[in-house]
Amino acid sequence: MSSVIAAPEGFIWGAATAGHQIEGGNVNTGHWENEYAPGSQIPEPSGDACDSYHRYPEDIALLADAGLTAYRFSLEWSRIEPEQGVVSRAQLAHYRRMIDTCRDHGVQPIVTLHHFTFPRWWDHSGGWYADESTDRFRRFTEIAATILDDVDLVVTINEPNMMVNQTEARIDTENGVNFPGPSPFLAQAIADAHHASTEVLRGVGGIRSGWTVANQVFQAVPGWEKQRDEWQYWREDFFLEQSRNDDFIGVQSYLRTIIGPTDDELGYGPQPWPEGTERTLTGWEYYPEALGHALRHTREVTGGVPMIVTENGMATSDDARRIDYTTGALGGMAAAMADGCDVRGYLHWSLLDNYEWGSFRPTFGLIAVDRETFARTPKPSLAWLGGLAQRNVIPAPAGAKPRSA
Repeated sequence: MSSVIAAPEGFIWGAATAGHQIEGGNVNTGHWENEYAPGSQIPEPSGDACDSYHRYPEDIALLADAGLTAYRFSLEWSRIEPEQGVVSRAQLAHYRRMIDTCRDHGVQPIVTLHHFTFPRWWDHSGGWYADESTDRFRRFTEIAATILDDVDLVVTINEPNMMVNQTEARIDTENGVNFPGPSPFLAQAIADAHHASTEVLRGVGGIRSGWTVANQVFQAVPGWEKQRDEWQYWREDFFLEQSRNDDFIGVQSYLRTIIGPTDDELGYGPQPWPEGTERTLTGWEYYPEALGHALRHTREVTGGVPMIVTENGMATSDDARRIDYTTGALGGMAAAMADGCDVRGYLHWSLLDNYEWGSFRPTFGLIAVDRETFARTPKPSLAWLGGLAQRNVIPAPAGAKPRSA
């Protein structure tokens, strides 16, 4: 039997999803538009995804039956506000039913307002470059808040640092940066929207809010620490700094990135993994230790804002290896907590095998989904993680004083 240590009382155990990746039929987003555009280079469109728009009661029940007690899901802006200024009360009621279904199963709903996808009208009217972008996101938050009165934890924006890297950024003339490098202009625009959103949510009362950051665990080839720090600032640290006055920050960890010399014009950047490195189905290095590093770095930059692991997982077809990875990641989390990191919960990515932004091939899920019938099949990893949640214990890190599980 593995050894474990006790988690703090009230520790949150759950799993996470995102609307576009599981709902299906998300036709009013810019992502859908790009997926089905003539000549699109996207390997697979999202299509029906996991049909969770209709099957969410089953998904929440499976999560709860396994022993998990929290479900992070996102609201789809393009459904709620299909045209600018047009609010769908029916769609708000749909997401309210999801919240109520969580409550019926004893599951804490953790709601994400924005998880990568935008309504088409947003993309067609300037996106983050529009002068009105902050006001538009504030207004969406006000609309969403009408169904969030009894929701404790709300994520404003998922992985803003990834949006900065993935958005087709225009030239930022003030800072001299253009795509594919991160745009400081875009970063500030997203930060402004986040702060406006948290202001709205604080006004509701009872809601704790923050955003999630994709932690890349930037490490340096010896002697390249200065370049590492420069590389990571607009890709991560700026966004961590913006969280210093938030109620919590979501830490999302999958991998590490080693910065060192390159042959391009800049002269430094990410290093290739050595031949023979174990890779996941996304091509990333198998490195469960990343989570512990990410938590420590987040604490260092934010000054101690409470943390929730809002995503962590491994794309693999070998569920036993998923359990191995998660065991290592949780052990790193436990070690970071023993060192003083204030971690309030762990949400696994993902509850379901889902649409991973271009392909269904990378399977992160605790539950398999049949691509033809949408039948759900829980994997052993779901019961394993649920068992930890029921006992409220964490796999012990190396050197800890464990008790037998």
